[in-house]
Amino acid sequence: MFGMEIMTPRGRAVVEVDEAAEPRFLFVLTHGSAGGVESPDLLAVRDATVAIGGTVARVLQPFRVAGARAPGSPARQDEAWTSITASLGEKFPGLPLVQGGRSNGARVACRTARAVGAAAVVALAFPLHPPGKPGRSRAQELREAGVDVLVVSGDRDRFGIPERADAARLVVLAGEGHDLNRDPARVGEVVAEWLGPRFS
Repeated sequence: MFGMEIMTPRGRAVVEVDEAAEPRFLFVLTHGSAGGVESPDLLAVRDATVAIGGTVARVLQPFRVAGARAPGSPARQDEAWTSITASLGEKFPGLPLVQGGRSNGARVACRTARAVGAAAVVALAFPLHPPGKPGRSRAQELREAGVDVLVVSGDRDRFGIPERADAARLVVLAGEGHDLNRDPARVGEVVAEWLGPRFS
């Protein structure tokens, strides 16, 4: 593992990279609004993905590096993310790009997938709507990703669970809430099972 920093139009991002021995794809992964890249589910996904040939870059986005808990406008966040993936693509040329994240990070990954040329998106705990406000659906972000999206949700997620039709694959884990921390290893397994055949 090694760390690096990337300057974006919205400030500095900090990246932790774990390289696969024989890399088959680059997986750029990020956190939710108030979280970081050390959450149990992201670490489990990292471990499972490296094992199947994914070089994993976990990104602490500029708003979190600056100490903010709110990500700011989608346009600003997406601008920073596009810059981050471009820099990582230059560092790891020739590898297909997969991007993903948990919660707010999943939304960013879906919104920018087309623009950055992602081959697939992994959306952990995609926040379908604010808690208690099902009328404010964000399903359109899943539908407009333009690439296949894996959604992994808990059946107790207070942010809602997307419809199966809105993703290439939806996996709902029993007993899990929005943090997906009851059985993180299972989250990693689900992601690896979906990505592995795509890059074999």
